[in-house]
Order: sequence, then C-alpha cells, then structure tokens
Amino acid sequence: MNTDALSWDFTLANFGPVWSFMTQLGLVLLFLMLGNILRRKIRFFEKILVPSALLGGLLLLGVNMACKAFGFELVNKQMMQVFTYHCLALGFAAMSLKTEKTTMKTNPTQVVEFGALQGGTYMLQAFVGLGITIGLYLLTKNSDKVMSYIGGLILPLAYGQGPGNALTWDINFTNTPAAQFAGKGSFGLSLASIGFVVASVFGVMYINIFKKRGSLKVRASRTEDEFVDLTNPCGNEIPDSESVDKFTIQMGFVALAYGISFGFMCLLGALSDFTNSIAWGFNFLWASLAAMGIKAVVKMLKKTKLMTRNYINNYQMDRVSGFAFDLMIVAGVAAIEINDIKNYILPIIILSVVGTVITYVYILLAAKECFKGFVHEFFLMSFGTLTGTASNGMILMKEIDPGLKTPTSSLYILSTFPAMVMIAPLLLLLNFAVQSFQSACIACGIFFVLFVVYTLFLFRRKIFKKRYAGKPQTVWEEEES
Repeated sequence: MNTDALSWDFTLANFGPVWSFMTQLGLVLLFLMLGNILRRKIRFFEKILVPSALLGGLLLLGVNMACKAFGFELVNKQMMQVFTYHCLALGFAAMSLKTEKTTMKTNPTQVVEFGALQGGTYMLQAFVGLGITIGLYLLTKNSDKVMSYIGGLILPLAYGQGPGNALTWDINFTNTPAAQFAGKGSFGLSLASIGFVVASVFGVMYINIFKKRGSLKVRASRTEDEFVDLTNPCGNEIPDSESVDKFTIQMGFVALAYGISFGFMCLLGALSDFTNSIAWGFNFLWASLAAMGIKAVVKMLKKTKLMTRNYINNYQMDRVSGFAFDLMIVAGVAAIEINDIKNYILPIIILSVVGTVITYVYILLAAKECFKGFVHEFFLMSFGTLTGTASNGMILMKEIDPGLKTPTSSLYILSTFPAMVMIAPLLLLLNFAVQSFQSACIACGIFFVLFVVYTLFLFRRKIFKKRYAGKPQTVWEEEES
C-alpha cells in the first residue's frame, strides 16, 4: 500500500506544496491593491505618476523587513523571483501577440529611427554603465573590498527592460565565479526600482517645466465618435462568453507561446554548454518570437479562410500584459534583500544618477532631431519606457496626448522588430562580457562602436548636411478636425 498517497491532504501539514504558492500570490495581489489605494489617497504619489505596483512592492518590502525584526519571514524571496522571471516572459508574449493595426499614418523611416533610438540608448547605457564599474574595479582591485567589473552591465537591463531581466542576469552574473559579483538578484532589482521612480519623477518634472515655458500644450481628448468597442473593434471577434470565455482564449494563446518557448529552451539547453548558457536568460525573447510565429500562423489561416473570426484581441492582450507586468513589479521589489546590496550602495547610486542623465539627454536630442512636430510626446514615451516600462511611457505620454492624436504609440508598436534587431548585440554579449575582465573591456568597446553607429544614423541629416541638402524632413502636423 502506498502510504504517501494516504498522507496527502490540503491541511497545513502540506503547507509548502498546497498553500505556499497561493499565499505568496495573494500577498502580491493584496499589496498591489494597497499600493493603488495609497496612490489614490495620497495626492503626492498620484501627482508624480508613481506606479501603484511600485508602491505596493515597496510596502510589501517594508512589511517583510518589519516581520524579520520579529523573527518571522513573510515573503518567500525565491518564489518572488520566480514570479518576476515568468511574468516578464508572459507579458512580452502577450504584447507580441497583438496585431499591429493602427489608424495613425506613420512614416516608415521614423519607425526605423525609433528602433535605432532604443538600440542607441541601450548601447549608451551598457557602455557607460560597464565603464563605471570597470573603473571602480581598477580603483579597488588592490584593496580589501574589490568592486566587481560587471555590475554596470545590468543598467540597460534594469532601466530598459525592468525587474525581470535585471533579476535574471544579476543571478547569472552572481553564479559566474570569475565576475566576483554577489548581487544575488537584489542589485538588479534595486536598479530597476530606481528606474521606475526616475521615469515618474523626471517625466512629471519635464511636463511641468515645459508647460510653464509655454512650449508644451495638452492635446485634445478623443471625441465620442472616435471611441470603438475595444473588445470587438471590427465586429468580427469571438463572443465574450461562448462555450469558453474570450479572455480564456487569450490566456491560451499566451500559454501556447510560452510552452513553445520552453520547449525551445530545453532544446538549446541540451545542445551544448554555450547554448545552455543563453537559453534560460532570454525566456522573454523566445516567448516573443514564439508569439510572433503564432500570430503569423493565425494570419495565414485567416488568409486561407480556414479561420473566419478574430481570436486574438488587442485590448485583452493589453490586460494580460498589464497584469503580468504589475505582478512582476510588486514581486520584483518585494524580492530585494537589503543585506545583499549594502556593499553595492556606491555603484548603485553612481549608475542611477549617471544613467538617468545620459538617457535624458540622449533621448531629448534624438527626439528634437528625428520626431519634429511631436517632440514632447515622443520624449515622454521613450524616456518612460527606457527607464521604467512601456506602461510608464504610455502613462506619461497620455498626460499630454490623451486622445493619442500623435503617431507616438503607433511608432512604438511598429518599431518592435527593428528595436529587437538593434538591441540583440547587447543580449548576445552578456555571457561573453562576464567571463573575464578582458572580455568585459572588449564588450564595452563593442557597445561604444554600436552606439556610435546608431547615433550616426539618427543624426545623419545634421552630420551629412551636403548629402541631405534640399531634402525636406518629414514634420508631423496635427490635422484640423
């Protein structure tokens, strides 16, 4: 007789396998709601557009620290890291499944320029961030407290991609003995959390400063005629509730994309040590590519009339990605361990300040050069996205363009592929850079070269004036209603 089968029940005797996951998920959702209440009731938080998820995460982190003082650990750090890791991929899968339909006319050149701007910002953050920690390593290598040379490479991951990727590569760097790095996930999560604050505070300051100068005006909201049923925009969607709920179908597509990406990661992991090293750190990338493949199959099925209805709904996919990213932020902040970062306070401060300044200046210059007619909207979207997340960027941009009158959001959607191509070198060099100090220096040089290449493309008209003489640059102008 199998005694193990008889002992299985749903009581506290089996808390780990039965209740641990649900209690940790419940904590994340509960503190997300408390964060939203704080944001709504305390005007300061609402005014500076701090995300509710960040407030919830900080609150949960504080409560857990108080509990530790009494010998009780409320938060399961490892499970919070698992939430952060998976929610990143699920959010990217949902975003990639969205159909790229836009009613706003966009300039194809600006789509590529938006991709180049994202690539250039990542390379700038990587080059400067890695340069800072290489410098700190050289200054401290003969002392008792040697600073790791690799920590600065987490800056573009924390600012550009948020807690999920910052956590993943922080742990990967920690597990590489040659790096002499002990962030244990908390270093990257701390930088990402600071990035959310930077996006919100600097974004709001930008809006207020330029409003006072008179150069920034809030555009009109949508009229009633412009609103459509977002759950059935073209009238050919599946019903909200049939034999299976419409939202369940969306979750099924996301799960299918992540399932395919998991199989691909298993395959990469089995091929060689090198492919295994790059397989698991890019779960969000494989999930995005799998989602694009599914979207292509769905498009083909519709073209051949084998599928007659639209099963993927952009509005609900936004809800899925929003939910995943909210969970990721709360869990990511709650997973920070203060003891793990006490030796890294100086590099975190330097990276945060310098990273903020260079990102601000670079995006503002590029916006003025390439996106005339909607410079402010484009800057807020880009700055919010490249220091926080796409949600931060969208919130900031909608503060001055609530009706989405400018092509900013459309350019962001359409620039996804060129941006992924231009960011790819950074992702591919992460494992190389961590192998040794010399590898980090070589990678730093490559990031600088790529930054120069992308920047030359963005500022080509100004640099090569003779070649572009007499060629008017496209300037977007709002159509009169």
